[in-house]
Formats: sequence, C-alpha cells, structure tokens
Amino acid sequence: MFYLDDIGRYCLMLKGIFSKMTKGSVLRTLIFKEIDDLIIGSLGITMFLAFFIGAVVAIQTALNLTNPLIPKELIGFASRQSIILEFAPTFISVIMAGKVGSFITSSIGTMRVTEQIDALEVMGINSINYLVFPKIIAMLMYPFVIAIAMFTGIFGGYIAGVYGGFVSSSEFITGLQEDFIPFHLVYAFMKTFLFAFFLATIPSFHGYYMRGGALEVGKASTSAFVWTTVVIVISNYVLTQLLLSS
Repeated sequence: MFYLDDIGRYCLMLKGIFSKMTKGSVLRTLIFKEIDDLIIGSLGITMFLAFFIGAVVAIQTALNLTNPLIPKELIGFASRQSIILEFAPTFISVIMAGKVGSFITSSIGTMRVTEQIDALEVMGINSINYLVFPKIIAMLMYPFVIAIAMFTGIFGGYIAGVYGGFVSSSEFITGLQEDFIPFHLVYAFMKTFLFAFFLATIPSFHGYYMRGGALEVGKASTSAFVWTTVVIVISNYVLTQLLLSS
C-alpha cells in the first residue's frame, strides 16, 4: 500500500529523475520511442471511447428533455460542457491509467526482475532518469490526446443527436456556441497536464521499486492502476474546488 515511506520514496524518485541527466542523444531517442508507445499508441482507443461517450451524453440528455418548453439547444450545450469539463480530461485519464500505467509498470518491473536496472547502475547510468524522464517528457503531449478526445466526443454527440432524430444540426451547433466560457478549456488542460504527470510517475514508481518475480509484476501493475486512479480522482476534486468554485 501507499504508506508514508512509499510517499517518501516517491519524492526521492522525483528528485532523482532530474539529477545526473543521461546523454542528450540517448534521451532524444528514448523520448521519441515513449511518444510512440504512450501517445500515438493511445489515440485509437481514446477516439473510440470519446466518440461513444459523447453519443451517450447527447442521447441521455435528449431523452430527459420531457418538457416541450426546454429548447433542444440544451443537447449541444450539455454535450459540450460534460465532455470538456469532465469526460475528456478525467474519464479518459482513468482509462489511460489502465492502458498507459500498466504498460509503464510492467515494462519497468520486467527490467527490475531481469536485473537490467542493476546493469544500468553498474554502467554508471542514473537508471531513474534513464527510465522515467523520457516518459514525463512524452506525456507532455498528453493534452494533445485530450484535445482530440474533446473534438471526437462532441462529434459523437452531434452524430447521435442529429442522425438519431433528437435535434437538428443548427440547434445542436447553437447549443455548442451558447454561453461558452474560454476558462473552461484552461481548467480542463490544467487538469490534463497534472494527470499526465501522475500517469508517468506513479506507475514508474511501482515498477521501479517492485521486488519479486513475474507474479509481482502483475501485482505492481494492478497497484499502479488503483493508486493512479485514486490520485487522479482526488486531484480532480481539489482542482475543481479551487478553480471553478470561486
């Protein structure tokens, strides 16, 4: 479990990430590999989930508009607000905690089990910087994934609402444009950057400090997913309270 000593080790790991940097040309290669594995490899599942989340939000909103006095534009408005504020940045991040987090933990954990991390240390390489720093830099592109999820989710809502016969195209677009607050995008991407940091570091921590064999790699991946999700949900609440409640 994530006891106080684990929090201390996590902080020490963060400190070690930015000390004794690996050679720049090596890091550059590692960063591009991590971008391919963590970002590009996640676009497909992200777009698929976002599309159908947006479609479900639009349909549920439409089915609950039983009062004829409520304008149909509310379907577009509700789809935009739900997807931008919560579903794209938070729900997708929870899914990514399973996909990306498990991948990071298992890959680093396997290196620990096969003593590759010990070999890096013997060669005088800062293994924490070598393994974790490229993942943090690669996850700086995570807001790009969330931006695509926002667009795809709203598009899914449009398709479900318009072609499902719940709302006209002009009404949906009017709802999208109605009472738009630009700060909501700032809020969403601020959350996304923080979630990206957690997605890169918490699974890395569980993989780096695990002990045992192949069975323990699976347990570490499960633990990483659980704690990454917990931290994302708690930080989501804190940021919402700080940024939107005032």
